[in-house]
Amino acid sequence: MMNRVIFATGRCGLIALLLCCWSVSQVWCQPPANPERLPNVVLIVADDLGYGETGCYGQQWIQTPNIDEIADRGIRFTQFYAGQAVCAPSRCSLLTGYHQGHAYIRDNGNPPERGKARPKQMYFPGQHPIPDETVTLPELLKTQGYATAAIGKWGLGHFGSSGDPNRQGVDLFYGFNCQVHAHNHYPRFLWRNDEREILPGNDRTLHGETYSQDKFTEVALQFIDDNKDQPFFLYLPFAIPHLSIQVPPQSLAEFRGAIPEEDYEHKGYLPHPEPRAGYAAMISHMDRDIGTIMQKLHEHGLTDNTLVIFTSDNGPTYNRLGGSDSVFFNSAGPLRGRKGSLLEGGIRVPLVAMWPDRIASGQTTEHISAFWDILPTICEACDVQSPAEIDGISFLPGMTGREQRMHEFLYWEFPGYGGQEAIRMDKWKAIRGDLNKRSDAPFRLFDLSTDIGEANNVAARHPDIIARVQEISRAEHVPSSLFPFPALDDR
Repeated sequence: MMNRVIFATGRCGLIALLLCCWSVSQVWCQPPANPERLPNVVLIVADDLGYGETGCYGQQWIQTPNIDEIADRGIRFTQFYAGQAVCAPSRCSLLTGYHQGHAYIRDNGNPPERGKARPKQMYFPGQHPIPDETVTLPELLKTQGYATAAIGKWGLGHFGSSGDPNRQGVDLFYGFNCQVHAHNHYPRFLWRNDEREILPGNDRTLHGETYSQDKFTEVALQFIDDNKDQPFFLYLPFAIPHLSIQVPPQSLAEFRGAIPEEDYEHKGYLPHPEPRAGYAAMISHMDRDIGTIMQKLHEHGLTDNTLVIFTSDNGPTYNRLGGSDSVFFNSAGPLRGRKGSLLEGGIRVPLVAMWPDRIASGQTTEHISAFWDILPTICEACDVQSPAEIDGISFLPGMTGREQRMHEFLYWEFPGYGGQEAIRMDKWKAIRGDLNKRSDAPFRLFDLSTDIGEANNVAARHPDIIARVQEISRAEHVPSSLFPFPALDDR
């Protein structure tokens, strides 16, 4: 019967019927449209880069056009803080969402095996490892199917320990596991996960054939290529501009003669014959690499749906250590203090971010936030639930034009560099030091709205603020067996 009907309809009817059947097949037989893809995240963390060392924060000598473009195309934070005044604990706060009264790592330090003899291949044992039960940002993103990489300097536990990056949610690790290993930018080897990758022509002297920063960029570009069709988290904790001052000759040539040098007494790390030019060249070299990574995102059509964040792990180096010159470069801008200090210059750092799909361009914000806020911010962007007990608050709402929840305070404690404690509360900054010698050292109080350089102690005029600061100090410190702090533990 069907054959007779089709025949009777003639040629035009047959074609119409076939087209109808084809349309139905497209509705019922095609796979459903893919849901909106989750965003990619590129988190770039410079090492010891000061608040004033990029163009968008006022730098005059060092060119950083690619970092500046991220700010232009997105948002620039003027009151953003590192997790701690030195490397490892700051990175712990970044990846776990806890401030330094609660974080597991609160100072730089080495595991017991550090004192053991090293084999000939220069095995660096790494820093104290974070525990297995620690929940990190890469682990959280893995629950949403993200590919994850950490390329640069880790500093939270060597391979085989509980802090092994491959045990903390990182699919691909490449770089320096131990931060002491990272004190030379021409290392004999780098780690690719738990395998050493030998770099021929490098012998940990001032120069070499393979610059570690170039390898980081090469591996990062390949990671983007390999994962362009799925959401990825690319964590780039670069080692620049941490000492030693080392940079390829072609990058140095751009600054040689353009920046004046002067005599100084060299202390620590490898000496460089043109340390100011070398330091500026390092930062500009990193900036060019950031531009290359941004171009790779563009080539794959990923720019609009990628959240890019650039920041630094603490303030700039002090006292011309290794030839660095934070005074000449005005590295901390108007801030007092340097790396190792809880004064503003030691912990207030640049942060710029862009995400064309969600963040309007050309913004500047005074929102007060810190490293422990990055985890919940990225989790919110990636539709991942943050752990309820962390100290961080997502700043994604403020970046995307929604109502932003504020911190009542930010809290730091630091058993290193003499023992310090600091609290930021609205316009107020309370700080005290020398706690390892004097446990009852009083808080100094500064009004940052009128005294960004922390020059005028107004504690005597505001006993109510000091009383609240003391309450916060007692409430936020949880004793640590790994990093005892008697001045706070014994209260």
